[in-house]
Amino acid sequence: MSNLEKQEAKLKDLNQKIKDEKNKIEQRIGKKIISQANLDYANLFNDNIKPLSKKVSEFLKEKSVDH
Repeated sequence: MSNLEKQEAKLKDLNQKIKDEKNKIEQRIGKKIISQANLDYANLFNDNIKPLSKKVSEFLKEKSVDH
């Protein structure tokens, strides 16, 4: 394997690790929000997840502007 091929393989592996870590963080945030808000998983569908995520997003944006 050439040096370039080795570097490409390392980069691909690193990008996958970054993607996996982002997914873990997203899952933990979602689980924490659901838990803290005492939401029922049975009632969470795309129709109500989207507005909920929008409210959370707007709240966080407001808080980041306040600082």
